[in-house]
Amino acid sequence: MTSLADITIETPLSDDMRVLIAELNDVLSPLTPEEFSFRMSPEEMDGEATSVFVARVNGEAVACGALHRHADGIGEVKRMYTRPASQKKGLGGQVLTRIIAQAMQEGLRQLVLETGTEHAAAWRTYEKAGFTRCGPVLDYPDSPHCIFYSLPLLAETEI
Repeated sequence: MTSLADITIETPLSDDMRVLIAELNDVLSPLTPEEFSFRMSPEEMDGEATSVFVARVNGEAVACGALHRHADGIGEVKRMYTRPASQKKGLGGQVLTRIIAQAMQEGLRQLVLETGTEHAAAWRTYEKAGFTRCGPVLDYPDSPHCIFYSLPLLAETEI
């Protein structure tokens, strides 16, 4: 069942985003050792390098995700979360689709992400969107607690 949501880029410093991020942290904390948790706080997401997407249903913030830009045309998907009452409605996929579209519009060549070993629902969302598992990305350590994904956005062309 797919729910339609209004998805917009919003400040990570809003009360709604702070609550969503706190809920996400509460979900993730027991699943991954702290030294392998690579979270961004609302303050770290506040700036030109990161766009935060918020899905709202009837005005209520129910899901989020972020696009964090790195050098060399690489974007990273961060802080993907859907509230439990709104899960299994396609909202995470809708947020991810918006992140991918934004990255493509900006001409990024690749999206990458790191997730945990206990997040099968997230894996399905990423794989449905075309992401494939890969080795460690960016400066993440190789860890038995981490799973990495990549999605090429621009085909390499020969001149």
